[in-house]
Amino acid sequence: MRKIHHVLLAIYLTSISSFIYAADFDQTLELQGISFKVHATEKGSINTLTIKPKGLKTVIRPITREINGKAIEAEVADLNEDGSPEILVYTVSTGSGSYGGLVGYATNHKKSLSEIYLPELTEDKEASVGYMGHDEFSVVETRLARRFPVYRSGDINSNPTGGLRQLYYVLTTGENGWVFKLDEIVNFSPEELAEN
Repeated sequence: MRKIHHVLLAIYLTSISSFIYAADFDQTLELQGISFKVHATEKGSINTLTIKPKGLKTVIRPITREINGKAIEAEVADLNEDGSPEILVYTVSTGSGSYGGLVGYATNHKKSLSEIYLPELTEDKEASVGYMGHDEFSVVETRLARRFPVYRSGDINSNPTGGLRQLYYVLTTGENGWVFKLDEIVNFSPEELAEN
């Protein structure tokens, strides 16, 4: 009987911990009179992201879309300093690679929202050499920063030995809307990282 109780307790604790650690992402951010309520489910490898803007000059319906993996952070910024904010949601895929992703929208003169396109990293050979995921995104002043460990040939996923690379993007207008354009590549060798 005691063995059954231990099994039931283990099942109960496992279900409770799964519930605790698989909570949905929910955050509200505000800048320049515009707020964004960001909600993302966390139910598996594909989830649903919803962004509800408030304070725009026109009424905008919430944006709902699928994301690969889960939302881990959101930031609001005015990267191009035009007086209208951008909402950035950072995602990470499931699995050992933990590939980072970004969902971003810019407000157009505080009237409407347009998606921001982030080019695939593989489109730039210099930036993508040694890339195997584990990205982190953040806003640094008026640029978007993306950093990740660099893998050398033969490295295993859990032990990159090629240092760290940080990419900086600026927000620009492209042919079809807003685009993050690669602005700078900064490499940190393992020796430089060891010194810090």
